Amino acid sequence: MVPSPSHSDPSPPNPQIIQQFLSSVLSQRGPSALPYSEDTKWLIRQHLVSLTTAFPSLVPRTATFTHNDGRSVNLLQSDGTVPMSFQGVTYNIPVVIWLMESYPRHPPCVYVNPTRDMIIKRPHPHVNPSGMVSIPYLQNWIYPSSNLVELVRNLSVMFGRDPPLYSQRRPNPSPSPSASPSPNSSFGRNSVNSSIASNMGAAAFPRPAIPPRAYPPSPYGSGNDIASAARLQPHTEDPNEVFKRNAINKLVEMVHNDIVGLRKTREAEMEGLFGAQGVLRQREEELNKGLKEMQDEKEGLEQQLQMVLMNTDVLEAWLRENEGKINNDFEADDAFECVDGLSKQVLECTASDLAIEDAIYSLDKAVQDGAIQFDQYLRNVRLLSREQFFHRATAAKVRASQLQAQVANMASRISQYTNG
Repeated sequence: MVPSPSHSDPSPPNPQIIQQFLSSVLSQRGPSALPYSEDTKWLIRQHLVSLTTAFPSLVPRTATFTHNDGRSVNLLQSDGTVPMSFQGVTYNIPVVIWLMESYPRHPPCVYVNPTRDMIIKRPHPHVNPSGMVSIPYLQNWIYPSSNLVELVRNLSVMFGRDPPLYSQRRPNPSPSPSASPSPNSSFGRNSVNSSIASNMGAAAFPRPAIPPRAYPPSPYGSGNDIASAARLQPHTEDPNEVFKRNAINKLVEMVHNDIVGLRKTREAEMEGLFGAQGVLRQREEELNKGLKEMQDEKEGLEQQLQMVLMNTDVLEAWLRENEGKINNDFEADDAFECVDGLSKQVLECTASDLAIEDAIYSLDKAVQDGAIQFDQYLRNVRLLSREQFFHRATAAKVRASQLQAQVANMASRISQYTNG
């Protein structure tokens, strides 16, 4: 496991180390895994990398968070300072940004982390006495468009309008009014800071950047460092010991370079695996969508099949019931029963009309083929046309009588409803 980046290092955090650390902690499985959803770990990593790139003073690491119910859980946090501009001078507010279990679907928890010589301003519109920060950006957090970079920018703007911290130290009784404050000076040491605090009456001032400490040189020094160390050795030292020390340093440097190259390779592989994971998840969503559509279509086809089977059963039952009733002497004219005499008369006239129409058509074909004489054709057509005319006239009269009967029936029903 890659160790968490430390704030004790005065130099800016190495982006490669940050990315390697996040890839390591977010890829863990089992009891030591962080309690974040698998489908959001890639987005969490991107948010923290972007935050470190935009604000190098905020470094991600893991720590134990205790809920109000006493439950403790290991979570990611960004610990450091947020720059703000107050009266034309840039200061740094110490904060801790906790990424809760439901992040990024829900906003993180932001706390102001004052040092021993600072206290939280009371009352403050956005910071409660315990240090918890509440600003509109957190209250209006929208997944997935909201992110940590915009959150810190909003914190910088809000703190610049009303700083949440002020110093407990007494101001210098004889400040220099002409001195200009230095953004990089230590909080409480600068006389101008104390002067501004005394003029504003316990005004809020943030903690500036912590001055860098002196650290011993890295054991993985470069070749120039080795040569310099060799030059500083006294001439009375054993040459074999010098050669042995230089060889060991060279081997350590080579091993260090190999480890750095291996880390870069593994990081590139991790990036590729995360990208492949995103593509696979997208394909999974597409497959699930296609599977759902196929399941819906299957259900629709099954319903249609059930309807067909039901209709088949009905038809088969009807055939079984009427199988003995069907014989060769069945007349087609007896298949339909008319409601009354007028309907029967209309049916007969219509049938005769159509039969005569078929006969005339047959005569036309016969005269074209030369089967009958033309004068005989005219005589037969004249007789059939006259008979067809009488059938059509009779059918028209019968339809008129049916229409009158229907109107009279409707009028009688209306009168019954009216009288009732």
